[in-house]
Amino acid sequence: MSHTIAAVSTGNQVSAIGILRLSGDDCIAVSGKVFSLSSRKSLSDLPDRRMCLGTLHDKQGRVIDQCMAVVSRAPHSYTGEDTVEFHCHGSPAVLAAGLEALYLAGARPAKRGEFTKRAFLNGKLDLTQAEAVIDLIEADTADAAANAAGQVGGVLQKKLAPIYDDLVNLCSHFHAVLDYPDEDIADFGLENYSGNLRSDAKALYALLQTYSQGRILRQGVAATIVGKPNVGKSSLLNALAGYDRCIVTDIPGTTRDTVEETVMVGATRLRLIDTAGIRDTDDTVEAMGVQRSREAVENADLVIFVCDGSQPLDEADEHIMELCEDREHAIAIINKTDLGTAVEPGELPFLYVIPICAKTGEGLDQFADAVDGMFENEAPCDGSILTNARQYDAIRRAYEAMLRALQGLQLGITPDAVLTDVEESMEAMGEVTGATVREDITARIFERFCVGK
Repeated sequence: MSHTIAAVSTGNQVSAIGILRLSGDDCIAVSGKVFSLSSRKSLSDLPDRRMCLGTLHDKQGRVIDQCMAVVSRAPHSYTGEDTVEFHCHGSPAVLAAGLEALYLAGARPAKRGEFTKRAFLNGKLDLTQAEAVIDLIEADTADAAANAAGQVGGVLQKKLAPIYDDLVNLCSHFHAVLDYPDEDIADFGLENYSGNLRSDAKALYALLQTYSQGRILRQGVAATIVGKPNVGKSSLLNALAGYDRCIVTDIPGTTRDTVEETVMVGATRLRLIDTAGIRDTDDTVEAMGVQRSREAVENADLVIFVCDGSQPLDEADEHIMELCEDREHAIAIINKTDLGTAVEPGELPFLYVIPICAKTGEGLDQFADAVDGMFENEAPCDGSILTNARQYDAIRRAYEAMLRALQGLQLGITPDAVLTDVEESMEAMGEVTGATVREDITARIFERFCVGK
């Protein structure tokens, strides 16, 4: 029996509507103890997925709220179990009182992610879909939301399923011949599967190649702002953030550590990192900040070099530009255009050079256009982009095991040794979808070869 769990599913902020959700075998009976339908019918008599008005009350019968209730019976619900939802007024106090009444009536508090976990355990979602639920909730760009919604809809699972099925067919054929030699089963030959293995390896490799885009889609672009002290790096971050996130003074070396802020620039989410000005210094604390600045450049998806456009470039500017030379994505900012022009765009060895005034915001639109053009999505955000680090690692291991199997095939290694790598690849893919390898192979043997007829 599945114990009834209850939780607020709409957060703890004041809102127009707040939802209390229950799931479990006794959730309708538990709910009936604290909810009375205006029609005077029993909650157990409600048809599935039809909202009805009633009164939510506590154990002593005191009214908590006039609200709507909806019942969804197993297996036609999100969790695959009987579920009840109360659509209340969105006062945190109302929701807390309603939740307490449900606990006293026999429900227990739901753990983090327990509704989605039950949906997975009951076969309503695979692991790719379950993990995409939180990605969809946390998405803060339209593309991230679209990709997460696609994965909730099963797009990633559908890409992996044919590959996994090919490997199950190979393994089940081998084990069927080995375990049931008297059955009328076609002879097993690895060469008959070599084409499928190569095709499947290519498909896994193609999926792995989407992760660099997917990581940015999920986490945003790590953008490091670099330059000499007092060229306007912190002013640029403040201008993009829309408020004074960093202290700005005329004194060089004000920023002594990296300062981070997430902002939307055009259609791109940037995780901006304002760094200490890079220069030689005897100040121990400032020197530590400079070292962190260098490390931030190494780890950045985008480097934003800032110079003071009112002053000629000097040796320090040249040194910092050298740090940016081998970066795939880099933009040069000529700041302080309101103070005159001593630097021409042609002096800077960058593909994108943008004059701006961080104080007035002049030129920031051109900066946003450059960032959007640089990180424009190459693949459609339909759920086919790999965004999850755990999934990436598992698919990487699946791909590497597949390559070992192909190499063993070329070297003429015995089938059982090759299948060790094939099954390792399946196990890694199973970590992504939640499939159980041995049960799948066994089920396929009986399904395809009718053993024991």
